[in-house]
Amino acid sequence: MMEPIFKNISIIGLGLIGTSILHAIKAKSNKEITTYAYDINSKHRDIVVEMGIATFVCDNIQDAIKEADLVILAIPVGSMKILANSIGPSLKEGAIVTDTGSTKSSVIEDVNPFIPKNVFFIPSHPLAGTEYSGPKSGFGSLFENRYWLIICEYETNHTRNLAKFFQNLGSIVETVSAEYHDKILAITSHLPHLIAYTIVGTASDLESDLKNDVIKFSASGFRDFTRIAASDPIMWRDVFLNNSEAVLEMLQRFNEDLSDLQKAIRKKQGKKLFSFFSRTRSIRKKIIEAGQN
Repeated sequence: MMEPIFKNISIIGLGLIGTSILHAIKAKSNKEITTYAYDINSKHRDIVVEMGIATFVCDNIQDAIKEADLVILAIPVGSMKILANSIGPSLKEGAIVTDTGSTKSSVIEDVNPFIPKNVFFIPSHPLAGTEYSGPKSGFGSLFENRYWLIICEYETNHTRNLAKFFQNLGSIVETVSAEYHDKILAITSHLPHLIAYTIVGTASDLESDLKNDVIKFSASGFRDFTRIAASDPIMWRDVFLNNSEAVLEMLQRFNEDLSDLQKAIRKKQGKKLFSFFSRTRSIRKKIIEAGQN
């Protein structure tokens, strides 16, 4: 059972991540932990009430956070500034506020100005997810054996307590800087999503007969791209707007590599292509060995 590091926990945002946290807390904790849930969408709140995964589902965001020892902002990064401004005055003294956003420099810039001096804002990011969104998409094992990154310059009792909470959810916890996080995520998550959206978009622009057969005869590679490209459009719009510098840097590197491959294909340089594909295959092997497949 989960140790009650935080007795009162507030989850703001009841999509895949927010409801998965609620599922995990309910499955792993005893009744000593009280959870408060809120989402700006009343239909999402109603669904969470029906699922019974939160102690209280609040219709007012202030009611959801005023007693919380830990507040988790599981919302699109583009909404962080408005929300932080709204909850700042009502946060409990000594509370920890964290978030689950995929960009960190922008979130820190948007949230920090509204956090009272007696409250501790510790940004974080679970490297877990699916292409599904909404409250019905959550499940308690989402964070099992997945990394949860905490953004901090040095460890404190507060960061250690937060790390222990994430570990209790099943996560592997590491600490990184905001800048390093944003560069890593630009290449491991943001660029692949951008490419997937582009490839599927290219397919949708084909002549109708060809497009229909692309869908009909989809091989596993294209199906994987469509799975990624089915992710929440609001979340990914905000990601690219808020991590543009790192994404554009990685996109430039990708374009250079792609141009090099174009030349190899045009000049029928079999040895070069084989060498490139062998190198990338070994990276896939290392990912599987790390348990992150």
